[in-house]
Amino acid sequence: MTTPAPHILIAEDDVHLRVLLSAILSQAGYKVRTAEDGFTALADIRIEIPDIILSDLYMPGMSGFELLSVVRRLYPVIQAIAMSSAFSGSEVPIGIAADAFYEKATQVAALLQIVKATPHFDGLHSAYRPGSSAPIWLDLPSEQPYLVLACPECLRTFTQISGEPHGVILETECIHCHSLIRYAIVQRTDSTSSQDIVRKSTSGTPSPFSVPVLIDELQRKGYAA
Repeated sequence: MTTPAPHILIAEDDVHLRVLLSAILSQAGYKVRTAEDGFTALADIRIEIPDIILSDLYMPGMSGFELLSVVRRLYPVIQAIAMSSAFSGSEVPIGIAADAFYEKATQVAALLQIVKATPHFDGLHSAYRPGSSAPIWLDLPSEQPYLVLACPECLRTFTQISGEPHGVILETECIHCHSLIRYAIVQRTDSTSSQDIVRKSTSGTPSPFSVPVLIDELQRKGYAA
């Protein structure tokens, strides 16, 4: 009996990179769907729950920070991989509700290895599993002096003075039910494009963006099965 191919949902606002990642993962044998932002990804998950979600952290509308936090709360069965060029290394950045992290613009082989390993994650890769509280991430304009928090427990909202450093995990208490709320503010710094990932995943002078050409090159170099 053939095992069904793992189902991956890619959330990425860069259309070229979204198509590129979809082509690479499809070529590697995965069933792939894509979404252009966090809101679209959540709507897609409600239709069919994927095995894995691969999400950019910096997206308009609903960021990957917010998306992964919601996914961890509502769909803990989904294995989550965060990706960004704003962080380096292979460790999941502090406060991000993901099982693994892929640094954009590094070799595609590393991403394929991470995706291949996800079915074997035992829950130790993420600090935010059922029973623990992933931070609420907020995309807040720097000039706005306050923020509005929605309590995950009682669902009521209240205002909170901002002015804290971006990316720092903060704590406050819901003024209604007194539940502890952990939150952080997103700072937009991610500018990785599909061309960047091509430059760093292949040697020599990069050619203009072309999925078939890139797939052939990745296969030749052993990056894609």
